[in-house]
Amino acid sequence: MNAEKMTRRLRARFGETLSIRLEDRVIRVTGQLSNWEDIVSACSMCVSKKPGVHVVNDIIFTGAHMPEMRVPALKDKALDGARPDVLIIGGGISGASIARELTRWQLDVLLVDKEADLAMHASGRNDGEVHPGVDLNKGSLKQHYVLLGNQMFDTVCDELDVPFERCGQYVGFTSKALYPFIRAYAWQRRHVCGVADTRLMGRQELREREPRLNRDFKFALFNPSAGCVCPYGLTIAYGENAVQNGARISLNTAVLGMKVENEAITAVETNRGTLYPGLVINAAGAFAEDIARMAEDCFYSIHPRRGTNSILDKKAGGLLSGIASIKTLEKNVAHTKGGGILHTVHGNLLVGPNAVETWEKENFATEQSAIDAVFEKQKLTAPDLRERDIITYFTGVRPATFEEDFVIEQGRRTKNLIHCAGIQSPGLTTAPAVAVDVAEMAAGLLGQTRAVLPNDRFNPRRKGIPVLRELPEKERDRMIRENPDYGVIVCRCEEISKGEILDALRSPLSVPTVDGVKKRVRPGMGRCQGGFCMPLVTQIISEATGMPIEAVRKAGDGAVISYGKTKEGSQ
Repeated sequence: MNAEKMTRRLRARFGETLSIRLEDRVIRVTGQLSNWEDIVSACSMCVSKKPGVHVVNDIIFTGAHMPEMRVPALKDKALDGARPDVLIIGGGISGASIARELTRWQLDVLLVDKEADLAMHASGRNDGEVHPGVDLNKGSLKQHYVLLGNQMFDTVCDELDVPFERCGQYVGFTSKALYPFIRAYAWQRRHVCGVADTRLMGRQELREREPRLNRDFKFALFNPSAGCVCPYGLTIAYGENAVQNGARISLNTAVLGMKVENEAITAVETNRGTLYPGLVINAAGAFAEDIARMAEDCFYSIHPRRGTNSILDKKAGGLLSGIASIKTLEKNVAHTKGGGILHTVHGNLLVGPNAVETWEKENFATEQSAIDAVFEKQKLTAPDLRERDIITYFTGVRPATFEEDFVIEQGRRTKNLIHCAGIQSPGLTTAPAVAVDVAEMAAGLLGQTRAVLPNDRFNPRRKGIPVLRELPEKERDRMIRENPDYGVIVCRCEEISKGEILDALRSPLSVPTVDGVKKRVRPGMGRCQGGFCMPLVTQIISEATGMPIEAVRKAGDGAVISYGKTKEGSQ
């Protein structure tokens, strides 16, 4: 790596303001630019192929105001003075799965997240695909962990009582001329990259399996190991099982600063008091770089990437039974970033996402242009796809590094720190395997100064809330006789009963908000999106918790549903 040569390349494209500073396995890009995409391009130009070398973005962005991280309004001393063996920062799929795996040892584990629930950022705002790894090159951490993680999903989802389906992934091609090239690619995926189930599927078999895909598809690349899971459901299940095995989870808890002495974190300041952890695991998603800076151990950068998905009514579910997308190899075509189509475990179709670079880590607004772009591409996959079937949409922000790979390693300067960062797609798939390795790494670091013993009482099994609409009629009738609340239907679209809602409020990790209940048992997930049931769910939460109804929130502090009575009733 030659700093002067790299600086000349940058200045030839972006002007005289940029320069490079090389440190030990770190390439720092400095200067200032007014266009965020230019910043991403500049840093991407500096990426090294050497393993373990990372680009750090120290370019000052002058084109817009960089928003501060949103923090909870809550301030108390509930955690003040706590001394957990392990502090996990971040309640996404990474943090929750690591917490669960750490409870296999006799450790005091505390997970904190600044939101009102788990899976509020990227882990709750993705399509839920369990990737086969067919599009990843050998040698990356992504590729290593996606193969391991994919194989673990049947066991993990069985243990955590989470729905999971191996529905298969189809990548369709309309040009027959590409067949020999894709055949060679499939061979390379099987024999070099280890994606053993990769095969080509002919036109006739593809039509028999998925008759409503593009009739112009001449063949498809097929991976039967691909599947789908509810991403926030799996995250919550991991969190609940962690709590059942002794971990603590503190929501509405933001990390605001750290004290570092002698290459170790000695104190962590939060809005709920100051903690004194033995070891810190940085699983903060888009904010992992910010946590790394607090810990004086920033050797990588995150460039956030927004992606929008649309959810279709279940009546459109018959369009596809698996996961599908179209692939072209032409350059400079209009249809580039538009994700795919996935049949979810709940019977909906999910369409997307696209990919747009952004400097805003918490801007989840959805733009019509994003939906239009995704549908324009995916109608080439399934021509019967219709925007009128959309019942809702959402936008997530993925925490990509410039190397487009994960960062999973001990701190380089700060020794009681483990980074689990840059966990974008296929992070959901890799989570089970990553969690095992990070937990073992943490136990090993702690074991250098004390005995870390196995937890003989660890129970990997978590029983989920019964889904009455899926039970046999006799079983459903028995449960209603034993508990009449199961016979009171609150959400007509999803057929959710009052009993299931109360079960969610009594769960090991109860979140008494409308969205907290919605994520656990699905009232409000149907066609009307809570138009009928949200007032009823609000009332049930109020009655079950004793909160005044105006104190019940849709999600976090600012998500007010009711400000109180508008007029007094007559006497």
